[in-house]
Amino acid sequence: MSRIECFIPSMSGEDLSVTVESFGRSDSFTGVTILSGVSLRSTETLKSIAEAVSEKYVLVYTKDQPLEMGMFALDRILSVAEDTKADMVYADHYRLISPEEGQPVRKPHPLIGCQKGALRDDFDFGSVLVFRSSSLRRAVRAMDKEYEFGALYDLRLRMKNIVHINEFLYTEIETDNRKSGEKQFDYVDPRNRAVQIEMEEICTAHLKRIGAWLKPEFKEPDPEIFGNQTFPVTASVVIPVFNRVRTVRDAVESALSQKCDFPFNVIVVDNHSSDGTTCLLEEIASTDDRLVHVIPARHDLGIGGCWNLAVHHEMCGEYAVQLDSDDVYSGPDTLQKVVDAFRAQKCAMVIGTYEITDFNMNPIPPGVIDHREWTEDNGRNNALRINGLGAPRAFWTPLLRTINLPNTSYGEDYALGLRISREYRIGRIYDVLYCCRRWEGNSDAALAVEKVNANNLYKDRIRTWELEARLSSRAKSRDIKR
Repeated sequence: MSRIECFIPSMSGEDLSVTVESFGRSDSFTGVTILSGVSLRSTETLKSIAEAVSEKYVLVYTKDQPLEMGMFALDRILSVAEDTKADMVYADHYRLISPEEGQPVRKPHPLIGCQKGALRDDFDFGSVLVFRSSSLRRAVRAMDKEYEFGALYDLRLRMKNIVHINEFLYTEIETDNRKSGEKQFDYVDPRNRAVQIEMEEICTAHLKRIGAWLKPEFKEPDPEIFGNQTFPVTASVVIPVFNRVRTVRDAVESALSQKCDFPFNVIVVDNHSSDGTTCLLEEIASTDDRLVHVIPARHDLGIGGCWNLAVHHEMCGEYAVQLDSDDVYSGPDTLQKVVDAFRAQKCAMVIGTYEITDFNMNPIPPGVIDHREWTEDNGRNNALRINGLGAPRAFWTPLLRTINLPNTSYGEDYALGLRISREYRIGRIYDVLYCCRRWEGNSDAALAVEKVNANNLYKDRIRTWELEARLSSRAKSRDIKR
């Protein structure tokens, strides 16, 4: 019979008793070690666990709140671990949520499978992590750098066979009751800069270990390769919209008010709005011919499809610059700065810096998002660790017309950015160019866990495909050299 040791943070006496008693209901449990005064995020702590464990499996609990294991849950985890030869196991669980009034509510918290492209340092494994002790020791021995914040991230990237049990096997107390829209930007909070730098370093080392890291050798955008296309204007602001009558005027006027030394237009793809958006856009277009109001003939377009329609439109400029229908540019010089960056940095895509604001454009936490942990040396790999790319995002149209965006309404721009970064430089602007408005009508203000999971699963899948493409490309390159 396989046995398991448990390592848990220090907690109050009553909470500790509840947690240990929960473990003790399993005959597989042999003992618990309390990690007092140390951080589970540090390499030093992981090394001490690897040295101390004597059983075949080790459970690491990452919260300092009481934990309730389900009936026969430890036995189930060990059974699956043995059957699958897993290096690491995690499971769905319940969260005990305390409302402002009334009794705590137990809610299911499903997780998603961990695939090759699950490189996010904020991947949700839950708070109960079970490792094969030999795999833990092997991974820890290979750690050649001490980390203060990213040790668990480093550890799980070194696990080869990670198994997800999609059964609800324990209950944890939820200590973060913020809505999904409030949590969304934690990974890029400027206050966590030191953490971001560590995570980026860990991910880069992982990409190098698996052979997916790409050197900073970039193609330059060459108009001849794409047929020396001609364009009616230098730049087009592209705004897909569906039922945003409350905000779209602000977005369009923000775009039309740009001051540039080149001609530009604004292409709004109105995806069959029914709330008055269409009439509003027609009104603006009647007074300013720079507004190109497009209503698709198709009824099956997501945001990516709307972008493709705009980019292939005869009125699209050489550069296509993103603006969401509920956001605004921070000033009248945004478009000029974007085009200048394309020309100066010889890139095929430009990413700006944005600020999180409320509906009235007042700054709110986490404030300015600039991704300064990215480096030029790591330029073809920077985007693989995170779920977002910054804003505004701008593209060189000739290349975009050959790649196109996936016809989705989530992750479409991220997929495009990964594909471009495989070969081309992504230019950066660190001035705040864009106001990302968070408001009650925002589409991701309060997503259910199932929707968050679906979004994360898709972006992990995009990263998996990108990794496979990079590995395949490098393999072909090695074969050619031979």
